[in-house]
Amino acid sequence: MEAAAAAGREARGRAASHPCGPGEKSPPDSRKVYMDYNATTPLEPEVIQAMTEAMREAWGNPSSPYPAGRKAKDIIDTARENIAKMIGGKPQDIIFTSGGTESNNLVIHSVVKHFHLTHASEGTRAEPSGPLVGAVPHLVTCTVEHDSIRLPLEHLLEEQVAAVTFVPVSKVNGQVEVEDILAAVRPATCLVTIMLANNETGVIMPISEISQRIKALNQKRAASGLPVILLHTDAAQALGKQRVDVEDLGVDLLTIVGHKFYGPRIGALYIRGLGELTPLYPMLFGGGQERNFRPGTENTPMIAGLGKAAELVTKNCEAYEAHMRDVRDYLEERLEAEFDKQRIHLNSRFPGTERLPNTCNFSIRGPQLQGRLVLAQCRTLLASVGAACHSDHADRPSPVLLSCGIPFDVARNALRLSVGRSTTRADVDVVVRDLKQAVARLEGQA
Repeated sequence: MEAAAAAGREARGRAASHPCGPGEKSPPDSRKVYMDYNATTPLEPEVIQAMTEAMREAWGNPSSPYPAGRKAKDIIDTARENIAKMIGGKPQDIIFTSGGTESNNLVIHSVVKHFHLTHASEGTRAEPSGPLVGAVPHLVTCTVEHDSIRLPLEHLLEEQVAAVTFVPVSKVNGQVEVEDILAAVRPATCLVTIMLANNETGVIMPISEISQRIKALNQKRAASGLPVILLHTDAAQALGKQRVDVEDLGVDLLTIVGHKFYGPRIGALYIRGLGELTPLYPMLFGGGQERNFRPGTENTPMIAGLGKAAELVTKNCEAYEAHMRDVRDYLEERLEAEFDKQRIHLNSRFPGTERLPNTCNFSIRGPQLQGRLVLAQCRTLLASVGAACHSDHADRPSPVLLSCGIPFDVARNALRLSVGRSTTRADVDVVVRDLKQAVARLEGQA
């Protein structure tokens, strides 16, 4: 395993250091250091191998009885088992999707449809009565969610199909507070969806505590004839960086995104007791694949890659986490040493709050040092100022950082550096030197 991991690190290092194509000569100073692993990750060599073998040997339709079809079905079954094992779930509770956006939309679509189907009859009685008469489904989320949660919910609001409460996060710890979630609950509440870890700050949300409180609340609601509140978490950023277990979290639904843990760009959705304990309604209709919940001929090679990536996480997660934490902590030490603690503001470090082991969101104080300007001057560092899906927001500070209480002028200077499995302390030294030179150039122009 160690030899394979070393070979993988070497291959990824070559890819990051030499961005030119085959046969091209790189300029002497062209080495790049990639520190944007929260945006996406490269494929592990073992993942590429699994996908290649599936394309070559399992090209058949998984629904077909001949050997190439049976091979494809076996690969899909194995991948489902590997993904379930990674999160401590059951294989029959895993549905493959095109990615995190589809998984999140499928959750929202399902709970809204289930509410309407289950409670619509209350408003059609001759003498309607009860707390849900005329009510629309109510969903609770927080203000720092990914756009694939926020935008569908805003769309439902605009269409007056549902009511939504966006709970602000604490400006003290960057987390959503459990009491604030409970306070937002109404009689028609049917879903709470809170991300497991924030993609910009790395802050871990208190999902287990929310789950415990919602379970207790659901027992009281059942006696009053109110709908069960389901709990969903988007685990895109946490998987592959820390242990994730659906039993410990107590969630009903969990979103899985392959390209965040060195897998291909597809995803999956975990649904506890699919179709029995937890309802799911398809958004697509077709050939009946994925038990009719997500029809369409399965993409066997991508599913094979996702399964292999999950297998690697199950085997190596503790080592991945320890390595990334060491490199990230070293990065923050070097930043404070080189720029002075007074100039560096660590935007993702909140007292007493757990965060992802690989994420460092920071600002270098100064009127000329907006994050985008600093990155534009960097000659080695490849990183971002925040979420990749917000990359067109010009010089506006991150809404996530502002929600967490980071001052406007500090948030405008933010850089998000996220390290990966192959990032080294030597890479950190190169990046910090690059940042110092970039700042010097910007301040020299003032």
